[in-house]
Amino acid sequence: MTAHLKIDFVSDIACPWCVIGLRALEEALAQSADALDAKIAFQPFELNPTMPAGGQNMVEHVAQKYGSTREQSAANRAMIVGRAAELGFTMAMTDDSRIYNTFDAHRLLHWAGIEGRQSELKHALFDANFTANTDPGDRQVLIDAAVKAGLDPVAAGDVLGSGRYADEVRQAEDYWRSRGINAVPAIVIDGKHLISGGQPVAAFEQALRQIAGAVGTGG
Repeated sequence: MTAHLKIDFVSDIACPWCVIGLRALEEALAQSADALDAKIAFQPFELNPTMPAGGQNMVEHVAQKYGSTREQSAANRAMIVGRAAELGFTMAMTDDSRIYNTFDAHRLLHWAGIEGRQSELKHALFDANFTANTDPGDRQVLIDAAVKAGLDPVAAGDVLGSGRYADEVRQAEDYWRSRGINAVPAIVIDGKHLISGGQPVAAFEQALRQIAGAVGTGG
């Protein structure tokens, strides 16, 4: 019997580990399709909610936030780039890459969920931020990502220009923080099982199969 799971993927466009987590989760879901299927809903989380327009240099940002040296930052970045490459994703992060404000991206993702194209937009935004090194807080970048995701550019521009869904995004962020989510990616399955971080594919698959088995037995 196939188990049906609901997955809330709490994440931020500015989080490279969220790319790794999503790609690994999707691969694990494909590999466990004999036992389960799942619907993923992307939930908002801002790593840097006070980041001004234009963003901040990535090396400078991690030095201020985590105390990392330039060498530590480069080594960590190389490890992340390698993990992403193993999952088929190109991260073009360099010393000149920037961290940006992502609130408007989350508003657009909320709308894309209503339109049934949320997963496509999530991937397009990750591509824009980490592969193309463009600003996911820039309106044209967001509209271009919407087009890539199969969404109407005029409607996307209207969402961005109107400020629509700001309250819904903030309420969702508050909700997940109230649930104890303070780091991402956080993968919440059926509202009660938490998997944290950019886990390997095998770890995701094992967890998913265990949860699906418990669902199948009424556990």
